[in-house]
Amino acid sequence: MGGEASAGVLLIVVAALALFAANSTWAHGYHDLFHDQLAWTPVAKLDTFHLWINDALMAIFFFVVGLEIKREILDGELSSPAKRRLPVLAAAAGMIVPALIYLLTAGTGQTMQRGWAIPAATDIAFAVGVLGLLGNRIPPSLRLFLLTVAIVDDLGAVIIIALFYTAQIKLAWGVGALVILGALIFANRGGVRHVWIYLLLGIGLWYCVLYSGIHATIAGVVFAFTIPLKLRGGDSMLLRLEHALVPWNSYIIVPLFGFANAGVALAGIGLAGLLDPVPLGIALGLFVGKQLGIFTAIVASDRLGFAPRPAGASWVQLWGMSVLCGIGFTMSLFIGALAFPMHPVLIEEAKLGVLVGSLFSSLLGYAILRLAARPPAPPVEG
Repeated sequence: MGGEASAGVLLIVVAALALFAANSTWAHGYHDLFHDQLAWTPVAKLDTFHLWINDALMAIFFFVVGLEIKREILDGELSSPAKRRLPVLAAAAGMIVPALIYLLTAGTGQTMQRGWAIPAATDIAFAVGVLGLLGNRIPPSLRLFLLTVAIVDDLGAVIIIALFYTAQIKLAWGVGALVILGALIFANRGGVRHVWIYLLLGIGLWYCVLYSGIHATIAGVVFAFTIPLKLRGGDSMLLRLEHALVPWNSYIIVPLFGFANAGVALAGIGLAGLLDPVPLGIALGLFVGKQLGIFTAIVASDRLGFAPRPAGASWVQLWGMSVLCGIGFTMSLFIGALAFPMHPVLIEEAKLGVLVGSLFSSLLGYAILRLAARPPAPPVEG
């Protein structure tokens, strides 16, 4: 099984284990493991295991996301206007339509409306992992397009977190973060190539952002944008860091985050609770909104001559890929916790909506691509 497929399967297993743990005789132990106060912590603000995962380990996750975004913008599938057109349009439509569906479903209450961005996010690892299960039954252009759309989607999610889920900023810590960011930019422009200098400054940036009121994970993306990409003597700091950290992201950080955050205690909600405004809006946003927004954008772009559809991919395959973009696991769970910090029940309901919407999207997307894909041609006998 390929790396991407195994990472996707691991997330499925982790989500199932979290649900089992949260609804079994081990539920209290599961909750206490992540939410009990730690006996000692080197960072006073991070006094539970859950906070260390969400505010520290996820900063590393966002750092890797930032590295991928920078690489794609400077030297990849987003490096020219022609290459950017369709992925950016599809990603934008795939964020706007789910958000609108959520708002229409969740009602006008101010608290409920804070969850509008939850169904707007696509999980790269999960979606690409499902594609990986299909092997060479799908054209490479389809996988590349899904990956590019998901990367643009991640950038949009980062911007949303920074703009809409930031608490009141503490000026002194904010200034400290800006000073360190300036030092990182100066190091980049000055040709500094000692990775440990960047890492020390990056940790300082994360610490200042953590206490500034801006969510600490934003520091990971901003830090990534200062890492040099340019090759020198066949070596690139950005590529080296990305290559080293991707396995940690895929097999440790994201699964750990999923296990800590995907456990929904159904005793207080029940599956009937899926019809409540928040989970229903999220599930519909992911399952209906994502495929509707992305597929419509692709069709309109191709028909109007704005940008052609990916070469070698049929319309049915593009529909299946659009459905897979409704898998919102990691980023959606993360935004859900930010949207309802003072409402634990709504956080649990948001988790339920994310899990149901992602499950339906993964099953239908896989089925469409499995049925639409042509098996590889048998080798020609000489």
